[in-house]
Amino acid sequence: MDNLASMSVFIRAADARSFTAAGTQLGVSSSAVGKTIARLEERLGVRLFHRSTRSITLTPEGVLYLESCKRIFMEIEMAEQELALTKAAPSGLLRVSLPMVGMLLMPVISRFLAAHPQVTLDLDFSDTLVNVIDDGFDVVVRTGESVDSRLTSRILGTFSLQLVASPAYLREAGTPAQPKDLLRHACLHHKFPTTGKLERWPLKSDADSAELHLPTTAVASTVEPLITMAENGLGITCLPDFAVRNQLAEGTLVQVLSEFTEHTGRFRALWPSSRYLSPKVRAFVDFMGAHLFASKSGPAVDGTHEIATSGTK
Repeated sequence: MDNLASMSVFIRAADARSFTAAGTQLGVSSSAVGKTIARLEERLGVRLFHRSTRSITLTPEGVLYLESCKRIFMEIEMAEQELALTKAAPSGLLRVSLPMVGMLLMPVISRFLAAHPQVTLDLDFSDTLVNVIDDGFDVVVRTGESVDSRLTSRILGTFSLQLVASPAYLREAGTPAQPKDLLRHACLHHKFPTTGKLERWPLKSDADSAELHLPTTAVASTVEPLITMAENGLGITCLPDFAVRNQLAEGTLVQVLSEFTEHTGRFRALWPSSRYLSPKVRAFVDFMGAHLFASKSGPAVDGTHEIATSGTK
């Protein structure tokens, strides 16, 4: 503590270029400032100032020491700011970008709002590519891998794509026993809005067999219509497991060809990298990580990564 006090006196004297002015700022005499500097120089074994009857100037050693002292005090100030942030309650406007399928995450998001009433959410639902920083988002939730080192990301949980249909449809059309049986079924597809391409169904196939060209009975750019059409017995569709969890539990939809499907996806939260994470962003990311897939077996949060992307879906 004595060393820090001496460094503080030195910084004042160096910035003011005067022991008298430094003493006035600190509320002590110029003589006291001079004695503190002399003791500091003796301890360091170098001369920090060139002194004359009218002014003082820094020696080359003094210039180097001044830079180090200011850096140390800046680190102390930043540490105190970080501690203050951890104590602050989450509040203010929080801009979040979610994929179109994010509508299915609204029960968890609603619980977050109930737990943090001082936060105001501005939700943007889009499957288009967003620039997290330039578009002014606090947090972006997307699937896919990450490549932008300007962002920090955290994996919120994993999901899988599943083929599902209603029991009524399967009674009428039959239950497919292998992937090629789908060629005789009504297939309901998800279309990526940005490219217009149909999402590929994650079917396992023999190395020698060509990729199946599945029938296209209906196409939708969002998940909800596909769920409704499948429940109404219009065909088989491929959807994320979390999107049809309730339907599978209630029996309005059943999974087919489970042994022939293989897929694992990840939800990530992305936000601009910063030394200090704001309380509202920290609260949102922690809450989503803890609750988004809490009903699934295993941990909801798989880890934290320092590289992310503003261009994932």
